[in-house]
Amino acid sequence: MRPVCTYTDFFVICTGQNPRQAKAIWDEVHGRLKHEHRSLPRSVEGQVEASWIVGDYLDVVLHVFTPETRGFYRLEDLWADVPSVELGAVSA
Repeated sequence: MRPVCTYTDFFVICTGQNPRQAKAIWDEVHGRLKHEHRSLPRSVEGQVEASWIVGDYLDVVLHVFTPETRGFYRLEDLWADVPSVELGAVSA
């Protein structure tokens, strides 16, 4: 992201199949970053509705979407000029 924006180096974008799963993904990532790396987000939005949870870790901004919300906002299209890396599904 750094070549096109000044506030972060990376966007991490992932999808849970429903708000409950999106919240669970957020909780797991947040918990691991907190306990294993002592890293807390500067700000978090969207935890209550859980259709789009965004955590700002300064160098990394984490986006956890439901499929409908991800399709609506289409961040990948908005930032299409930024190189991307796609990862497959990950299990705990």
